[in-house]
Amino acid sequence: MNRLLEDPSVAPYELLVGRDALRELIGVELDRVRAAEAVPPFEVIVQRLVTRVQAHASAGLRDVINATGTLLHTNLGRAPIAPPAFDDARAVAQGYSNLEFDLTAGERGSRYDHTSDLLRRITGAQDALVVNNGAAAILLILDTFARGSEVVLARNQLIEIGGGFRLPEVLARSGAQLVEVGTTNKVYLRDYERALSPRTTLLMRSHQSNFAIEGFVDDVAPAQLAALGRRTGIALVEDLGSGALVDLREYGLPHERTVQDAVADGVSLVAFSADKLLGGPQAGIIVGTRAHVARLRSNPLVRALRVDKVTLALLGATLRLYAEPQSREAIPLFRMLAQTGDDLQARALRIAAEVPAATVVDTQGRVGGGSLPQARIASVAVAVACAQPDALAARLRQGSPPIVARIEQGCVLLDLRTVEPKWDPALAAALTDALHEPV
Repeated sequence: MNRLLEDPSVAPYELLVGRDALRELIGVELDRVRAAEAVPPFEVIVQRLVTRVQAHASAGLRDVINATGTLLHTNLGRAPIAPPAFDDARAVAQGYSNLEFDLTAGERGSRYDHTSDLLRRITGAQDALVVNNGAAAILLILDTFARGSEVVLARNQLIEIGGGFRLPEVLARSGAQLVEVGTTNKVYLRDYERALSPRTTLLMRSHQSNFAIEGFVDDVAPAQLAALGRRTGIALVEDLGSGALVDLREYGLPHERTVQDAVADGVSLVAFSADKLLGGPQAGIIVGTRAHVARLRSNPLVRALRVDKVTLALLGATLRLYAEPQSREAIPLFRMLAQTGDDLQARALRIAAEVPAATVVDTQGRVGGGSLPQARIASVAVAVACAQPDALAARLRQGSPPIVARIEQGCVLLDLRTVEPKWDPALAAALTDALHEPV
């Protein structure tokens, strides 16, 4: 034990993991040696111990290089945060702030005022509320307006998204009764009209996340559904999911329904995520009429679902970047979308020139995050063909920083659209190191 603690390859890790943890890790490795049929050389024990300690030290969240070509990769944290937003949040987190204090009146204020005005100006809605994620936003709406009553929803919008989030189950959990209308491929306004009863308190629309229905189809325009809601006095809520605040056709993508579209159509309450196409931190946002948002604010669940000061600082700073198209591209999502094919090609050629086994290929990326499921984004990748692509990809993931690539047709692809240019030298070095041993 003492010899290993004092070994020059092991001793520096005491400051990193602590002496007690280091002794425990050494004990685990010594137990492994005792259980072996033959005792390995001391140098081998040291090498295995260092590998074990490094794995322990790197446990938990780590920064990774996303070379998958999926911009909003759910498993990799979805939207990267804009550096200016992060700077604002750091200042707030490190000290005191006016989170719930009105500096003018010198008395208690509301934490939601810091983002509500920004959201009203950007979306055109009368009021806004922020909770801790998109699912929480829907749960709050259902609990407030539909507990013990009926919610009318088209069958083609009974979605399930990642993590087993199934809308019918959320409705049931909230105490609301689901009333399905239409068929999988066709729904008409008359279907909604026939479904209304004295127990109906909500009409609902839901974003068709991660799938699309095409062919012999028909649907009801949101403005028509909103008009039905106004005629009958029943609120229309829309789960917009992706949270687009700009028309993505500016970046060569198909149009994704925006929050402003939903507000202009007269939807009573619009719920969407902050960490998808908006490009901010994880949060659920609800915008809508003043009266409907006021009812949400009065629900005791709001306290359980509220966001902290750091999230509000990140969200507020991100929303302020929407003031001008130029400032918007400080948001990494839009900066990645704005990269030209020529720029990506030039970067790929520079990397490939340093890695003899690599070639440059045209490829296609995705938006991800449940947005634009059929859209593909033209991109360029550095490709390595090898006999064991899974092994090469695993070595890249185990590097520092880890690089997450994708495999297609026997090749490991590093899609540069989702890689910051500052990481290009690290990509070249990591590929060279990973290819040093045959794969």
